Amino acid sequence: MHIKMVALDMDGTLLHDDHRLSPKNRATIQELSAHGVDIVLCTGRSPSSTLPYLDELGMDGIVITHNGAATVQSVGRKVLHSFEMTQEELSPYLAFCEQHDLHFDLNTTFDLFVTHYEALTPEMLGLYAQFRIEPKGFPGWDQLESPVVKMTISGEKERMDKIEEELAKWDHKLQCIRSGDYFIDVMHAEATKGNALKKLSEIRNVDQKNILAIGNYYNDLTMIQFAGIGIAMDNSPEDIKEAADDVTLSNNDDGVHAALVKYCKSII
Repeated sequence: MHIKMVALDMDGTLLHDDHRLSPKNRATIQELSAHGVDIVLCTGRSPSSTLPYLDELGMDGIVITHNGAATVQSVGRKVLHSFEMTQEELSPYLAFCEQHDLHFDLNTTFDLFVTHYEALTPEMLGLYAQFRIEPKGFPGWDQLESPVVKMTISGEKERMDKIEEELAKWDHKLQCIRSGDYFIDVMHAEATKGNALKKLSEIRNVDQKNILAIGNYYNDLTMIQFAGIGIAMDNSPEDIKEAADDVTLSNNDDGVHAALVKYCKSII
C-alpha cells in the first residue's frame, strides 16, 4: 500500500511528554515530505499553537486543529473548513460550568477566551503557555470577530472523570469528547478528526486506503478508524489499541518514527 498522506496527532503521539519534537521524528517526517507525502498535523490544539511545529519542521502545509473543528492552511492562515457553534447551543454547557465552578475556555479558530481572566492563577497561565497559548478575556458574544468552534472544560483528572460521567447522561445536540486526562471538549456534533481528515482527503484527492493515521487518545479514534492504516501509540488506553490496525512504540520512544519506517519502507 502506497502511503500518500500521514495524519499525526501531536500531544502524546508526535511530541514527547515535554512537548518536544525529537530529532528522529523530525528527520523521518521531513524525508517523507520531501518525497511528496502530505503531512497533516491533527490536534486538539489551536492553529496558533500548532503552526510553530510546522515551522520547526521547515514545512508549509495543512493542519487539522481543535479536534477537527477547524482545518487551516499554513500559508496565509486560511481556514479551509470549520464546524461552528452558537451561543444558544453552548448555553447549557456554560450554565453547567458556572453552576459547578468549572474552568472552561471558548475557542474561535485562532483565539482562546476565558470569562474570568482576572481569576487565572500563575499555574493556569503556565499550563496555557506550555501549549503556546495566550488566553484573552471574553469580550461578549456580540464582540467576537469569528464563531466559536470549541469549548474546553478542564480540571484535575478525578474531577473530569466525574464530569464526564455526568455529561454522559445528557441528551446532546453537540458532542463531548475526552481529549486528555484533564480536558473535555464540547464541539459541533460532526466535528471530529475523522470527518476533517475525510474532507481534507477529498480536497487533496487522496484515497482513504492511501492514508496512515497515528494517535493515542479517544479524540484520535475517528481518524484511526477512517485511515487505511490506523496506528495507536503504546501509551494509548487499551480500547484505543484494540481499535487500531497496529500499535507502535510510545511517544517518548519515538513511536511515530518507528511506524513511519515500518509502513513507508518504499518511500524512505
